[in-house]
Amino acid sequence: MVRIPHSNGEELPVNPMLRSSRRQMRRSVRTVAVTVLAVLAASATTLPAQAAPQPTSASAAVQPSDGRSVTVHVGGKDVQVQLNPRAGIIPMRGQHTAPPAAPHQAGAATVFPPDWPTAGLQYRSGPVATAPKVYLDFWGSQWYANNPNENAVEGYLQALFTGLGSQNDTWSTVTSQYTDGHGNAPSFNGQVLAGAMVDTSNPVPVWAQQADIAAEAQNAAQRFGVSGPNVNIIVVSPSGTHPDFFPKHGFCAWHSWTGQVGYTNLPFVQDAGSMCGANSVQSPMDGFSIVAGHEYAETITDPQPTSGWVDPSREEIGDLCAWNHDSLVTLGPWNFAMQPLYSNRAGGCVLSSK
Repeated sequence: MVRIPHSNGEELPVNPMLRSSRRQMRRSVRTVAVTVLAVLAASATTLPAQAAPQPTSASAAVQPSDGRSVTVHVGGKDVQVQLNPRAGIIPMRGQHTAPPAAPHQAGAATVFPPDWPTAGLQYRSGPVATAPKVYLDFWGSQWYANNPNENAVEGYLQALFTGLGSQNDTWSTVTSQYTDGHGNAPSFNGQVLAGAMVDTSNPVPVWAQQADIAAEAQNAAQRFGVSGPNVNIIVVSPSGTHPDFFPKHGFCAWHSWTGQVGYTNLPFVQDAGSMCGANSVQSPMDGFSIVAGHEYAETITDPQPTSGWVDPSREEIGDLCAWNHDSLVTLGPWNFAMQPLYSNRAGGCVLSSK
């Protein structure tokens, strides 16, 4: 067994196979391989959408995202982070209608129309992740305690990011057309998963605010010893928690920048059921791969929102194609439900760069 450092000083055994915004919302704020399928299907039952309890007065105000610095106590220490804009806010499916227009062919690729007319993605002079790496942070002492599916979700996400970047991944390579100011393009030479940990050092606040999530991401980055625009810390919250008022605020995930590293707020989206993609393609786990994939692609092309590749309305590569003809994509030895990504070259949404 390969071991990855646990946040409280212990080590978490990991299978070697798994080594290491929408406009309106911003205005207001073949099958999985048999062995994997057997593990996931045994525990991955569909969960009904949960009614969110009312937040306490201490967490009632949504914090502004204006680049200001704040200090948050997390992991037994004070962590300073910036509150930058939430980007790539993927709305729940009930708030989104797929475009009725028919797809067309561009070479060998099927091209789906974007969610609304766009002039395409334009470069705004900021960084691009040219050698993207993902670090999974399963946050909180509640992990494994509230929901029997949590262990399966951990394995599923590790398998997903083991497949992303692998030799047969032509989905990630859609991003390679979007270069930085020096002409450097995102490149993929093996799995993008570079580390994973379960941080049980403290419980997750039931109503964690953006500052809490950013501080946890910064804390994880320090533990992994990483920083910069190539890094995406995916903070996965346990079932029954409501990071940034999920699902009350109608989103499934978003990404931002701590001042030192890119990070993704990934709630336990299965708590929202089909509203965040469960059973939309092949299994109750679909929402995790669709939503996490959306944010992953956006942290490659726009790691410091919105200074990278965005359209004139500041929509990103995943935003323009959200919940738009989601399909199975082969990543490594498995198939995962994924959404298309916007391609300037194809002039629409594609599932492959081929």
